[in-house]
Amino acid sequence: MACSFRRSIARQLSRVLDLPPENLIKSISAVPISKKQEVADFQLSVDSLLESSHDHSRPNIQDQAIRLAEKLKCDTVVSEISTGEGTVNFKINRELLTKTVLQQVIEDGSKYGLKSELFSGLPQKKIVVEFSSPNVAKKFHVGHLRSTIIGNFIANLKEALGHQVTRMNYLGDWGMQFGLLGTGFQLFGYEEKLQCNPLQHLFEIYVQINKEAAEDESITKSAQKFFQRLELGDLQALALWQRFRDLSIEEYIRIYKRLGVHFDEYSGESFYREKSQDVLKLLDSKGLLQKTIKGTAVVDLSGNGDPFSVCTVMRSDGTSLYATRDLAAAIDRMDKYNFDTMIYVTDKGQRKHFQQVFQVLQIMGYDWAQRCQHIPFGVIRGMKTRRGDVTFLEDVLNEIQLRMLQNMSSVKTTKELENPQETAEKVGLAALIIQDFKGSLSSDYNFSWDRVFQSRGDTGVFLQYTHARLHSLEETFGCGYLNDFNTPYLQEPQCISIIQHLLRFDEVLYRSSQDLEPKHIVNYLLMLSHLAAVAHKTLHIKDSPPEVAAARLHLFRAVRSVLANGMKLLGITPVCKM
Repeated sequence: MACSFRRSIARQLSRVLDLPPENLIKSISAVPISKKQEVADFQLSVDSLLESSHDHSRPNIQDQAIRLAEKLKCDTVVSEISTGEGTVNFKINRELLTKTVLQQVIEDGSKYGLKSELFSGLPQKKIVVEFSSPNVAKKFHVGHLRSTIIGNFIANLKEALGHQVTRMNYLGDWGMQFGLLGTGFQLFGYEEKLQCNPLQHLFEIYVQINKEAAEDESITKSAQKFFQRLELGDLQALALWQRFRDLSIEEYIRIYKRLGVHFDEYSGESFYREKSQDVLKLLDSKGLLQKTIKGTAVVDLSGNGDPFSVCTVMRSDGTSLYATRDLAAAIDRMDKYNFDTMIYVTDKGQRKHFQQVFQVLQIMGYDWAQRCQHIPFGVIRGMKTRRGDVTFLEDVLNEIQLRMLQNMSSVKTTKELENPQETAEKVGLAALIIQDFKGSLSSDYNFSWDRVFQSRGDTGVFLQYTHARLHSLEETFGCGYLNDFNTPYLQEPQCISIIQHLLRFDEVLYRSSQDLEPKHIVNYLLMLSHLAAVAHKTLHIKDSPPEVAAARLHLFRAVRSVLANGMKLLGITPVCKM
């Protein structure tokens, strides 16, 4: 794979530069393919080399590149050495390149790209990823959809790299909303509706009781009383709360299954209602708790009494807040998991909240607060279903399935499917995920149903279509051809472009592992699909001589394998027919 070539180039460079090969590996990168001309396969950035050698005199980069290239020799691996702008370029022996890459893709299977030396020496870590985190009885809205698919991607990537990952769903399952809900259920609740569609029914009750409370103060008072009963551990109130929570989680699990997402633990704010009191006592014993005129308690983050730089941790009635419960949760998780990193995936509106929580942990003397990381994301605008504004994630999933089924039934080439609903859902989800992941996570974006479902262009539908098409090639021709192949039959420009692109997969994974942005993988897969579409038009298998057909089939099989690997990391289930 790319790695063995990189190592070979690094060894030659190390002899000339008198540097260990390990120091050179990350300065050698696979060259992105170009439509204009056939490019070299690898390039060494002289600039990054000088940065790593801390040479501050910075001689002319171009001169350096030319002088270095003159000292290097071609060998059995490198067939041509040239210079670009501040780079030394290496072209690999064409047959060796083709054979090595294709063998590696097939041999490594789902691990292709992850065994690269770019990841060597990577310590295996314990990582907690907290994501999705809907509020029981409130809308499971589109913001939670983003948190769910982004968190799932991060957990998938970390797992693929060999880390021990705990996927955590931290539910909003405590607070004043349950006072309203408990009161609301006593007034407007129906047992059979709760059993039949708990999320919908609880949401309807919540909307109705809020409306009533706005007009009638006595309802607000009963809601406060109900929440006090909960806080004091009243068994009857707790039993009702527990039912709301259990039924909601059952419903969530069913929805997550449709999304192809699972969690190792369902936690929630309710777990920390007592432990947050311990946090307040601890803050007090360390002299960090300051009472305000209003009776609330705050922690000074500035260290010099700046009233605008505080984190409020207690209400005037002594009850805890969201921040207090997050502090208790972080301390508890450290005790339980002894994590190396804990990642919170929430919208960018919560950036300040997490900065404050991490700061308070630090002030309390927990050095591991530095291991906590917030991954913020932007908002989706304009997501409406045919029934109007989105209320539930399930409405979005149903809409996706419905529209995709209509699209598929209107296309003449659609195959007879055993389960068209399931295929429509998988293709629709791919469309949704790719539209979401194409840009930077922190950017807001405007959602468009029409753009999501385009089958041409840079869409998830196009990725699924490419995968299904390549799968059907293997099914049609594969049985007799896939034993061996001859690389001399894969020297057309279209073949070399695909091979060069496959060569870059490890670098793309490496970039995503560094900044946790899925866009690198998305753009890579879209380009791979476009290259496959071009090759499919010109490199025919039917009516070609058997040895040519076998070689081409190997190439397409390698493309399909890498396409499937990348899609699975993004949280997409590849389909074999559509």
